[in-house]
Amino acid sequence: MWGIGTTLAVAVPVLAAAGLALALHRARRLHRAVLEERGWLLERERASAAESAVRAERTRIAAELHDIVSHNVSVMVVQAGAAREVLATLPDEAAAAMAAVEAAGRDAMTELRQLLGLLAPPADGSEPGPDPLAPQPGLNRLGSLVDRISFAGLPVEVRISGEPRPLPGGIDVTAYRIVQEALTNALKHGDGSGADVTIRYTGRALRVEVLNGGPSVLTGAAPLPHARTTTTASAAEGAGHGLAALRERVAVHGGDLDARRRLGGGYRVRARIPLDRP
Repeated sequence: MWGIGTTLAVAVPVLAAAGLALALHRARRLHRAVLEERGWLLERERASAAESAVRAERTRIAAELHDIVSHNVSVMVVQAGAAREVLATLPDEAAAAMAAVEAAGRDAMTELRQLLGLLAPPADGSEPGPDPLAPQPGLNRLGSLVDRISFAGLPVEVRISGEPRPLPGGIDVTAYRIVQEALTNALKHGDGSGADVTIRYTGRALRVEVLNGGPSVLTGAAPLPHARTTTTASAAEGAGHGLAALRERVAVHGGDLDARRRLGGGYRVRARIPLDRP
């Protein structure tokens, strides 16, 4: 028979091996639990990031649709009203105004088709077109914008200072949309006395400023001390949404936008967009 010493000599390694196996089993089970927890957290983070991306894209699309529709429809409304006023007495001027309505409608349809084509590619799997960014114009199209606004009845003077240079795509379209929104509001709510647009290129930033005279009806602008608000409901809805979208556009690039009523009437929109950010 084995003695106590022999029994202990056999039992101790067996118990140690069993304890080690149990410890390894617990460690593996804990490791699996940690991996499952980490995987769940990663999946939750991915889902949250996807939801944020969807919200940001919806906001961007809403801003694009607002800019396209609001500007062109405003031009069409103003020109149609002018044509109605002179239809009986000045048929040539009425025809020119209606031609402007038609042109604005065509521009709106073209930009909307391009935007919708970008959102919903062709069913056959082909590419949407050679220029997928066509719905997003830049400062190179500022001249045609000013021509449309001027022809609709609002004289516009443009000043460019500094050394013009190519801009990043996002900053270029943001600068164009600032001018477009400000001039559209001036056309709809101003007194037709004119607007001044200044584009200033500096070493570290792009500055955009639009001034116009007339009633101070820009919703979303900073109020003057003791000033009364004379904004109509329709103006509040349109201009307020447009300014909010512009502030978001500018903030994306680390800039700031200020819109406020002027002491002499009208309003001022001023934006600064850094050019030295990565």
